Amino acid sequence: MTEKVFYQDSYQKTLSSQVVDVLDNGLILAATVFYPLGGGQPGDTGRLTINGRDYAVVDTRYAQDRNNIVHFLEDEDLSAIKVGDAVEMEIDWQRRHRLMRMHTSMHLVCSLISAQATGGAVGETESRLDFDLQDEVVDKEKLTADLNALVAQAIPVSIGSITDEELEQNPGLVRTMSVQPPRGHGTVRTITIEDTDYQPCGGTHVANTAEIGELLVTGLKNKGRQNKRISLALVEP
Repeated sequence: MTEKVFYQDSYQKTLSSQVVDVLDNGLILAATVFYPLGGGQPGDTGRLTINGRDYAVVDTRYAQDRNNIVHFLEDEDLSAIKVGDAVEMEIDWQRRHRLMRMHTSMHLVCSLISAQATGGAVGETESRLDFDLQDEVVDKEKLTADLNALVAQAIPVSIGSITDEELEQNPGLVRTMSVQPPRGHGTVRTITIEDTDYQPCGGTHVANTAEIGELLVTGLKNKGRQNKRISLALVEP
């Protein structure tokens, strides 16, 4: 099982590890700081250095077993890489940090809208969340102002966990219907924005809302009778 270092520290940019499997188009490593596609957040990109040669990582995803993580490489010929080889890795930090800012901003949106989220996608500079609004009315300008007020408060963001049993007893903690947290490991990772938002989440986040920077709600679009898509963007990516 790949050790998921990014779960403990979203700010760690580099790591030394070893190759545990060589696939046709990628590598599985013993440990990684590369976040794999999941929860609406794209997989990380970056660089691996093996035997003095640099390899570009173009995507990161879970393997079929959902325990190991595959680092997909731009190079087609991986014959020079062997199991046990030492690896030095570095993520594309500028891209990751934009995704961290955006993902945390989506939690702020959830704190301001009581309706159930039905889907979402984290982008580098613009993201979206779909809500089953029922009779709830959302004003684009007010939502923008409220989001930026939360950003300006410099609210701490922290990582925690709850047990599978606690989550089963509190199903309302899962705010997005299309993204169910992984169960069966005993505990589920949580993200807390102090006195603002608390929910299970495996994504990467900033440590303080001030780090997000100014936000802009760029669109409200109907996606069915009751579903509404809210798009938001970083003013300064």
